[in-house]
Amino acid sequence: MKKYVIIVAGGSGRRMGATIPKQFLLLAGKPVLMHTIEAFHRYDAAINIILVLPESQQDYWRELCTEHNFRLKVTTVAGGASRFMSVKNGLANVQRANDALVAIQDGVRPLVTTKLIRDVFEAAEKHQAAYAAVQVVDTLRKIELDGHAKEVDRSQFKLVQTPQAFLAPVILDAYDSASESPSYTDDISVVVDILRPFIVEGSKENIKITTPEDLELAEAILLVRNLRLKTAITTACRK
Repeated sequence: MKKYVIIVAGGSGRRMGATIPKQFLLLAGKPVLMHTIEAFHRYDAAINIILVLPESQQDYWRELCTEHNFRLKVTTVAGGASRFMSVKNGLANVQRANDALVAIQDGVRPLVTTKLIRDVFEAAEKHQAAYAAVQVVDTLRKIELDGHAKEVDRSQFKLVQTPQAFLAPVILDAYDSASESPSYTDDISVVVDILRPFIVEGSKENIKITTPEDLELAEAILLVRNLRLKTAITTACRK
């Protein structure tokens, strides 16, 4: 099936305490956003990559691409006033075809793996919509209006991630018929009234970078991955 990924990158970097948007901060020597784009290119070199970026950031992005010799084919479109409108702008570049799949990815989730991307796309092909999520492992308490903290059953909750993937007509029709709402915190929210999406087991390493601590953790994860890869190559060469 023909595949698209819409990568939404509209962060400001405010919570990072940075002077540049968080998607442009360096991770292992290159901008976070480049890692995210490369992850989908590794999965499928023929995938159609649509980058949704505020117009005010596009000149800087082009400068970064030149500086880092980044030459992957990417269609860049202007972001909207909200995430909902940004995704809608990205969807304008997707063909309405029954043999097309569309993934939507946070630009600041650079550690998404090929396996997770594949799993979400395959589930979407079978179930029309799918998303990655991980089980909550910490104790959860709900703070009541009177300030009392009530423990809730954590087994009933999951932490939702991206990618989230859909058959093209499903996500296009959902966005065409929906009006912007605060309840639409992600793209699954837009389609849940139409069908029941399939949940794919996500990864604790698939973090969303929003704080300086997240960036440090991402550096550590990449370091461990590289060490594993070197070990695997060395072991294979000895056999």
